[in-house]
Amino acid sequence: MDQRVQKILTLMRKDPKCELTLNEMAESVNLSPSRLYQVFKSEIGVPPTRYLKLLKMQMARELLETTFLSVKVIVAMIGVSDESHFVRDFKREYGDTPTKYRFRYLSKEVDMPEFRNQ
Repeated sequence: MDQRVQKILTLMRKDPKCELTLNEMAESVNLSPSRLYQVFKSEIGVPPTRYLKLLKMQMARELLETTFLSVKVIVAMIGVSDESHFVRDFKREYGDTPTKYRFRYLSKEVDMPEFRNQ
């Protein structure tokens, strides 16, 4: 993998709530924004800003599955400024709003066969 792309991935994973712009990412690896976009997309399959958004959605999904934090708190933790945009993006990515996703996920956890016969 291209070392510049690896550096960007490391930056994103280190702090997914950061608001790195394409210009800031490009500057950190001494590339133009358009060149970084090309290199990143060819290596990862999606543009850097899309990857960062997906990383945030994944982090939110994991928090919904493993904690009882409110959606509002999760939105703040992952560094999204607009809760309504987050809810819309989450629904587009996972098929349900964050609240419905959590409810369905927890319902599946409780509805395990080994608990039915007890």
